[in-house]
Amino acid sequence: MNKIFVTGIGTGIGKTFISALLARALEADYWKPIQAGIDEGTDSEYVQRTLTGTPGLVHPEAYKLRMPASPHIAAREEGISISIPKICGQVPSISRNLIIEGAGGLMVPLNETEFVADLIKALEAKVILISRNYLGSINHSLLTARVCREMNIPVIGWIFNDQYLHYEEEIVRWTQYPLIASVPYMKAEDGQFIEAQTAALQKRLKGFL
Repeated sequence: MNKIFVTGIGTGIGKTFISALLARALEADYWKPIQAGIDEGTDSEYVQRTLTGTPGLVHPEAYKLRMPASPHIAAREEGISISIPKICGQVPSISRNLIIEGAGGLMVPLNETEFVADLIKALEAKVILISRNYLGSINHSLLTARVCREMNIPVIGWIFNDQYLHYEEEIVRWTQYPLIASVPYMKAEDGQFIEAQTAALQKRLKGFL
């Protein structure tokens, strides 16, 4: 089983949608260990709908927190502390590849001393970095790449959302992490769009996994 951890340069940059595409393209299972914010639906529920008709399964969260906030704050509100060993103990036992979606970016706190990056290390997962092209995303992308290098986190490459100027080429050149794919922006991800992006991603992933 390959454990592929999907993280990004921040919040709201399309990790869940890309995670769903990856699970479809690889016929993989999906797992989001920590969900913060459940009133408007969860990421697992969205991915479950997107994986309908595929062999991929969606596994239950280790932590399902009500408040839409940083995980350490959401957990504190419920009187608990997020435990990385507990999460590692709940890794699904499967033979298929596993797509693991993180919460926010690498330096999102999970508790008073540990971050998403520490969870990635503990899970011994390889990382796919998600960057959404917007003004300021170069800085956020380069900072994310620097954390990966400083913590010796193995990075498979970048997947970009949206198109904005030529940021993708710049980010790939400066970070020396390869471009896996670029997904065009679409307000409504209809079935035809999802099918097309899944097929394109399948072809691109063959050279990386």
